[in-house]
Amino acid sequence: MTPSRLIRFGQLALLAVLFLIVVATVFALVQGRRTPSGAPEYVALGSSFAAGAGLGPLEPGSPLLCARSTNGYPQQLARTRRLSIVDMSCGGAMARHLLHGGQVFQGPQIRTITRDTRLVTITVGGNDIGYVGDLSLLAARKSKSPFGWLVRTFWNGPKAPQDRDYAGLEAELTATLRTIRERAPGATIIVVTYPTLVPPEGTCSRLGLTEAEAVRMREVGDRLAATTRSAARSGGAVLLDMHLMGAEHHACSEEPWTSGWPSANGAPFHPTARGAKATAQAISDILTP
Repeated sequence: MTPSRLIRFGQLALLAVLFLIVVATVFALVQGRRTPSGAPEYVALGSSFAAGAGLGPLEPGSPLLCARSTNGYPQQLARTRRLSIVDMSCGGAMARHLLHGGQVFQGPQIRTITRDTRLVTITVGGNDIGYVGDLSLLAARKSKSPFGWLVRTFWNGPKAPQDRDYAGLEAELTATLRTIRERAPGATIIVVTYPTLVPPEGTCSRLGLTEAEAVRMREVGDRLAATTRSAARSGGAVLLDMHLMGAEHHACSEEPWTSGWPSANGAPFHPTARGAKATAQAISDILTP
């Protein structure tokens, strides 16, 4: 190939890459602007632990990047209690996205809450402190897959438990709860902790963690739960402590409410269908007079 043809080929390749970037950006923009319709009697907020990543068909019309399942605990709860739901939960969400937006061109998750809203549920925080991400990377780096090689080569390992921004998470979540109370003064606000992932002691092959790794990540999970409890108290919300309720249903148990690594549904270290159902039932029990 002559130099002129090489230059021409390079230009065409660059244009193709730029075109793909533009298409992907427009796609993400359009997807991110999608907002569920319907009466916001019940508004669900949070990360993939609320969205039900990997638990079945995606909610029609929801942003694809949110992986919002029709079988996440909010959707199950809405069906059980016959509530009109506006599910704003989104995989990858951090606490600041609930109040301020900014996740993949999306606005604040609380934007659909009105004075007519009667129930709000929130599960968030794991992404703020790198909890599930670090669990996945720790397990993945032991695999012989290309992804495992990439993790071993380029990842320096997880932060120490004490170096994670629990204070920032608590402040953001507390501010969100107070804003929700202002927007929907008559609503019941329920904050749901992340369910237990790592057993109280030891580890198992299902987790893909060493003893030392399990000790470190157990502390992260415990501190995440403590931070969520504190924020719920400060923000005047009802607490559903799935971290405590699910202590015997960790990923290594006989009846796990959470998955390990890898996961059959493609969402490792996330609630199982049984875990989502247990969460929905526990919230329903709170709402029952």
